[in-house]
Amino acid sequence: MSDNEPVAAQVRDGHVVGRNDKLVITAASVGTVIEWYDFYLYGSLAAIITAQFFSGVNETTGFIFALMAFAAGFAVRPFGAIVFGRLGDLWGRKNTFLVTMLLMGISTFVVGILPSYAAIGIAAPAILVLMRLIQGLALGGEYGGAATYVAEHAPPGKRGFYTSFIQITATVGLLLSLMVILGVRTVVGEEAFADWGWRIPFLVSILLLGVSLWIRLKLAESPAFQRMKAEGKGTKTPLKDSFGKWGNLKIVLIALLGLAAGQAVVWYTGQFYALFFLERVLRVDASLTNILIATALLLATPFFIFFGWLSDKIGRKPIILAGCLLAALTYFPLFQGLTWAANPRLAEASATSPVTVYADPAECSLQFDLVGKAVFNTSCDIAKSQLAKAGVSYRTEDAPAGTLAQVRVGETVVESFRGDQMATADFTAARKTWGDDLTGVLSAAGYPAKADSALVNKPAVVGILFLLVLYVTMVYGPIAAALVEMFPTNIRYTSMSLPYHIGNGWFGGFLPTTAFAIVAATGNIYYGLWYPIAIAVLTFVVGIIWVKETKNVDIND
Repeated sequence: MSDNEPVAAQVRDGHVVGRNDKLVITAASVGTVIEWYDFYLYGSLAAIITAQFFSGVNETTGFIFALMAFAAGFAVRPFGAIVFGRLGDLWGRKNTFLVTMLLMGISTFVVGILPSYAAIGIAAPAILVLMRLIQGLALGGEYGGAATYVAEHAPPGKRGFYTSFIQITATVGLLLSLMVILGVRTVVGEEAFADWGWRIPFLVSILLLGVSLWIRLKLAESPAFQRMKAEGKGTKTPLKDSFGKWGNLKIVLIALLGLAAGQAVVWYTGQFYALFFLERVLRVDASLTNILIATALLLATPFFIFFGWLSDKIGRKPIILAGCLLAALTYFPLFQGLTWAANPRLAEASATSPVTVYADPAECSLQFDLVGKAVFNTSCDIAKSQLAKAGVSYRTEDAPAGTLAQVRVGETVVESFRGDQMATADFTAARKTWGDDLTGVLSAAGYPAKADSALVNKPAVVGILFLLVLYVTMVYGPIAAALVEMFPTNIRYTSMSLPYHIGNGWFGGFLPTTAFAIVAATGNIYYGLWYPIAIAVLTFVVGIIWVKETKNVDIND
């Protein structure tokens, strides 16, 4: 066989011959790493994306828009699962994930050359969101194809181990994106990186795309798909057979609520929300944050393989559900510990000089402006927006109607002001003066403007992050094998892709936006954790009752 000839996995008398398992795993995994790298560049660079493409709105709204654009890629993933899952069950696993990878690589490259808002106005964020939608559609088809392809090559008793290499790809893709970003930042400097250097990681993806396409073109179709076609057992209506028949739809719902939803929120909390929390809430230097996250990922990544292997021995269900339960029970103390380790001055100030906003509830609004034109100028909104901007946790205490809002920092009281009757220029000047005064009071109480890198307890931070990622490896390592084993070959790509991508695209993908909104609404920097905790508990309960163990099923049936 020449180097350029696809590696075939032929089926003879029910057995697979001529199979090159290492190439199968490598090709599927490398391609998926590149797709995750492309997808997570955006999340890792959310702050810069905000400045480049959402500069036409205020800072808080701009960041929420950036998170929403990030979430848009997740929102369409289930639709990608339906479109490409159907093609995968009709057309084949290999051909389908070649198409998805090509779409992902091109859309990522376009982001790298896309002019900013300052250059082309509203067209910039519009095109950015379009590229995110294409990325989400492509990823919706990629994962199911890669996981199904590898599982259908795996010998009995090793599906968890084989597919765990696919599970590593998401973390490795994130790690690769962080390493490339850190490398470019170091070479060009922070100022140049914020100006134009951020584009380089997106442009590099076109080279990675070429390499992964070359590797994947060496593959042949999966043996289970070949057998199904040879025996005439394929389906012409995979969508109807997957979701139009209650027997299979019931399994899809159990897979979603009893496995994928909890897995998703644990995954995104342990990796992305931890990254967001360190950089945006605790104000740790961005480069240091990337180093700490990358270190924890490197240390924990082998456990994807370990838990995939272990699931072949003791089952998928107990490992995934144990990860959900441990996460739900320990998230609050772990993130509180992260605050003390990463920004001890903030933790100490919050403990010794708690902040309270004493205000008339009628003057307090949800500070999210869809078009970026609203002016939050009541005394309560002025106070809360300044505290949110400073990253200070606070509680709200109701005051009688008509009371001028106050910010109480320990024993010190800072009265707000009403700007609703002021001219725009006067209000802007008054808000700046008042904000400077409040900053001075916060500083005197020990609240830092940002984390002091010299005071960051780096071993402790890495240890906490490692534990968070360890939970990720528990829920994510066995999930591909578990989902593949729940469905028959003729509708497997479609059926397993949808619950996975609803779980990870919606339950998980909306986690940063949802958690940020909860924090902004309550004033408590930890309350965003209630969202993943609730979903993880839901999955634990549903999984315990309805999910059946599948490690010994014959997936060729």
